[in-house]
Amino acid sequence: MLRYARRRAGLTQRQLAERASVPQATVGRIEAGLMTPRVDTLEHLLRATGQELSVSPRPGAGVDRSQMHRLLRLTPRQRLDLAVRDATGFGRLRPGGTQA
Repeated sequence: MLRYARRRAGLTQRQLAERASVPQATVGRIEAGLMTPRVDTLEHLLRATGQELSVSPRPGAGVDRSQMHRLLRLTPRQRLDLAVRDATGFGRLRPGGTQA
């Protein structure tokens, strides 16, 4: 990410290091994957390239997959029966739906 931002800004490692007031060797180690920077260091370096660090949720993160796994253990017939039962239940939730 840092290398991409630096190149996009048209900077050398040395120029980025000077702008961010960090050693050039630090920029090189981060870009080579030899060092994992602290978040504030990465933010500081990215700001020096005119970029910023943003956080966004990963698709599927925080999803409880236990129900999916339970359903996948059912046979196709069992899944169909369950779907029919659930659809019947949804009909009761609508105004004017049938009551059991």
